[in-house]
Amino acid sequence: MYPTIVDFGQVWIFGHVGIHSYGLMLATAFITSVFVIQYELKRRGFLPDVAATIVVAAAIGGIIGAKIYAALLDGRITLTELVSTSGLVWYGGFIGGCLGVFIVVFRSPNPTLATIDIIGPTLLLGYGIGRIGCFLAGDGDYGPPSDLPWAMAFPNGTVPTDVPVHPTPVYETLISVTFFGVLWSQRRKWEVVPGILFGASLILLGVERFFAEFWRITPRVLGWMTAAQLFSIGAFIVGIILIFWAYSRPPVEAVAEAVAAEPTKQVSPPPRKRRKRR
Repeated sequence: MYPTIVDFGQVWIFGHVGIHSYGLMLATAFITSVFVIQYELKRRGFLPDVAATIVVAAAIGGIIGAKIYAALLDGRITLTELVSTSGLVWYGGFIGGCLGVFIVVFRSPNPTLATIDIIGPTLLLGYGIGRIGCFLAGDGDYGPPSDLPWAMAFPNGTVPTDVPVHPTPVYETLISVTFFGVLWSQRRKWEVVPGILFGASLILLGVERFFAEFWRITPRVLGWMTAAQLFSIGAFIVGIILIFWAYSRPPVEAVAEAVAAEPTKQVSPPPRKRRKRR
């Protein structure tokens, strides 16, 4: 594999700086997400310029969250650890990215739940593209040894192995893109009730990562389960709760959200009852 495409050599305390395959695919995921979110914001009549700000907030929050979580796991937080290109923990990045996105969405003029619904499917799309970077880098996200025809070795990877293993990042990319396609095809039907689409995104994201962990060499923290699987169960539960909450919202709140989501739509007031003349 090709973890480093261009190496600029040693640069101050940052170590060897260069263009890495993982970073390149991460940038591709963010740029693609900007176009998808912007397209959907325009389609629904929202302010589209906020798309880039949302993705930048997700990128900054995700990287900071992933690095801090990884540093906490290692028991040390140093400047070198925080600026290095390694140690990006998925669930730490997810939490940090969500916090960054929520702050931007709440401060934007667009309706909160409807905008979050637009962002939901892009989580799976961006995740799938990012996993291509893990595959190209050979960063240890692969699975156990395998004799399947598509098993492969990563002798030049960041975490090298000469033994053919499950190319788990490929599995994750295929599953994530498929789930994105499902959400994308149903988005017009589910967007009628704000919150449904984001809840479904959390459920599918949790399902994808939970089953992908069976084809990874991640350490187990609770019996046969990994930390990522525990987090995936949490995402799955939150997604279900969000969907039930969205369906059970009082009609007044649901109508207000629908009106905010379609500012150009004229809503006629209910007809007045005529008084009978005595």
